[in-house]
Amino acid sequence: MTGTAVRRRGPLVALFAAGALSQLGNAITTIAIPLIVLQTTGSAWATGLAGTAATAPLLIGGALGGIVVDRLGFRRASIIADTASGATIAAIPALLALDALPFGLLLALVFLSNLLDAPGRAARASQVPELSALAGLGLEKATAIDATVSRMSMMIGAAAAGGLVALAGAGPTLLVTTALFAAAVTVTILCVPVMALDRLDSVPEDSGLGWRGVTAGIRFVWTTPVVRAIVGLLIITNLLDIAAFSVLNPITATAYTPDGAAYGAMTAFFAGGALTGAALSTLIPARWPRRTVILVLFLVVGPGMFGLFALRPPLPVLLAGTAMAGLLAGPLNPILDTALLRVIPSAIRARTLGAVSTGVAAGMPIGTLLAGAGVDLLGLTGAYAVGGAAYLVTILALGSGRRWRSIDTVR
Repeated sequence: MTGTAVRRRGPLVALFAAGALSQLGNAITTIAIPLIVLQTTGSAWATGLAGTAATAPLLIGGALGGIVVDRLGFRRASIIADTASGATIAAIPALLALDALPFGLLLALVFLSNLLDAPGRAARASQVPELSALAGLGLEKATAIDATVSRMSMMIGAAAAGGLVALAGAGPTLLVTTALFAAAVTVTILCVPVMALDRLDSVPEDSGLGWRGVTAGIRFVWTTPVVRAIVGLLIITNLLDIAAFSVLNPITATAYTPDGAAYGAMTAFFAGGALTGAALSTLIPARWPRRTVILVLFLVVGPGMFGLFALRPPLPVLLAGTAMAGLLAGPLNPILDTALLRVIPSAIRARTLGAVSTGVAAGMPIGTLLAGAGVDLLGLTGAYAVGGAAYLVTILALGSGRRWRSIDTVR
């Protein structure tokens, strides 16, 4: 490999490194904040309220932050997002040490620390096409690496958070998060260049800060058949996935190990499989139509998983099936991300990605509610059966058709 090739790949590597540092910080925060709330209030209700304060801004930032990212520039917006997150998180342990952190202020800081997370992720993702071209790396391979790094960072961060909280306490642990955000900002400033975008695809009336500018990403999703199909597919499948992972699977796990160890094993096996699948996704032959690959993977992962859990086989079989489902689910995000990045105009890239991320997460709270009601009404096996059937209908209705041909023709 020549020195020139190394230099050309450096900015893309730096982008992924900054994203990994930011993800590590977010993962640690996710563990530490509920512990701080429990320590300071002793209230489960307050802990739930803090969870709402952490998730609500993701929807707000995803829906409205994209236009700010498109206007500021992707690199600058990612720097601002990480700086804001680090600063607000740093205030929590500082105020704790001074015994000056009332619950209302804690909620406000949690809200603010998460408000720019979705725009920050959209800003980093928006830089992948140009930086991968600069590196001479195919977009599909770049998105696969991005997904692998993201999954690994979340796993490492969650595991590290437990040890850090045990050793130092939840408050000091957040100082590590602040340092990670600062490192992400430093890497971006020093190593990620400003890339010129091809603005030939810009639409003048979508470039302002008015209503048309704010809603440009939403309108693009709605008026582009393949993007509309991807978002619709992900809204419903994410709803069903969260219903299974948050409600149905924990109940199933108690039949194997009442202490919850089986649920932890299920989660770990799926996460490990998904990480491996994302890393290996570039091995899928380029000649295979991506629309067919997406359809097959969804069919096996969705209805297949629901059916397996409904049968409640021996635990080793269940864990093996969970790992296989994760392995097959791993390539889905890189393939779909690649498709989106190739069809979204650069001028509204962050707005569209923000609209997509907000949309696909919007149904998740509904999924947990429906799962609980489904178990009460139909029993556990019945809830799995209905979920699997809904998954199958969704895939067949939204995962096929002529609209999907475009993701193969743009490769």
